[in-house]
Amino acid sequence: MSSFPFDSLRRWPDLESPELVAVDAADRLLLRELSDAISSDPSLTETTLTVIGDTHGALTLGALAECGFTNVKVHQDALSGERALLNNAAELAAAIPTGATFEHFALSEELVQGARVVVLRLPRALEQLDQWAALIAAYASSDVLVLAGGRIKHMTLSMNEVLARYFDTVEASLAEQKSRVLRVRGPKEEIARKALGNWPRSEHHADIDLTVCAQGGAFAGTSIDIGTYDLLAVLDRVSGQQGMRIIDFGCGTGVLAAQIAKLRPSATVIASDQSAAAVESAKATIETNALSDRVSVVRDDGLSAQPDASADLILFNPPFHSGAAVHAGTSLRLFAEAGRVLKPGGELWVVANRHLSYKPALRNLVGETREVRRTPKFTVTRSIKA
Repeated sequence: MSSFPFDSLRRWPDLESPELVAVDAADRLLLRELSDAISSDPSLTETTLTVIGDTHGALTLGALAECGFTNVKVHQDALSGERALLNNAAELAAAIPTGATFEHFALSEELVQGARVVVLRLPRALEQLDQWAALIAAYASSDVLVLAGGRIKHMTLSMNEVLARYFDTVEASLAEQKSRVLRVRGPKEEIARKALGNWPRSEHHADIDLTVCAQGGAFAGTSIDIGTYDLLAVLDRVSGQQGMRIIDFGCGTGVLAAQIAKLRPSATVIASDQSAAAVESAKATIETNALSDRVSVVRDDGLSAQPDASADLILFNPPFHSGAAVHAGTSLRLFAEAGRVLKPGGELWVVANRHLSYKPALRNLVGETREVRRTPKFTVTRSIKA
């Protein structure tokens, strides 16, 4: 095996901080399990490997550099993860064998069609795992080996149960450095194909007269999280001039974009998220509620595709974590992006957990900020771009 410089992998353009890593023990264990599988059947390297859930490129590049694969199909939900993989591949090109390549795919039949090996980083959401597992079982080879790994603190027995819905055998490896891999075989193709027909799922919310659609990886699924409800409660108080350009930043399933489009029919509304699952969910929500003529959905890392001083209003229910790690820097970077994109006098409306106390940061990064609504768990603030 070669000596790939895993310690040189970076998270950029994702948030970088000393306590946040681009590769961890679960990645290394998955690659070792993959190497062991190849030792038992060297012909596996003659096929195309499928990787799902690679965070910043360790699995994809490690498989090319250390396991002998020359082609990898990879799906990463986060656009920042896709860009980190591309950046790492360029920076560490000398460590990757000549001719070894990877290609990004949507979560689709083409990603897993005929695959004999799938390496999967276990997601925290069981519904996301359900959708991934069904897709693999439906379209991969009948002899496919799925290696699904993660950190033990984020793994549950429910994950085994989800995988067992679509595969005959689910076997756990020994724990190593607080990580574990599930070895999965025997796809139940008919059951899986039937299950795939349930995505995206949908639910009508009579209280706001909106049908919410969600793919497996969408935050909150078809429900509406309580923070979004707090922002919805004051949504009719946002600016209402004609021809506004409005952005639902980190749109998730598109609830805020849909509601503001109904409240401000003359506005141009953009629903933006870096998650592929969120974007597909929002597209379905907007289409189901007959709002496609007024709302466009885009996949973007932050607001990088939006020009400076181009938006009149941004609605934001921000994340306060980076992957599984709670980190305030995630939201602060996004507040700065919102400040860049707002026109002078434009408004940023944010709903956030009360304990996070974002008002000083919002004043500094955007402009004058005041509290609009307070509940036991959340605050809604309005910031006006200086």
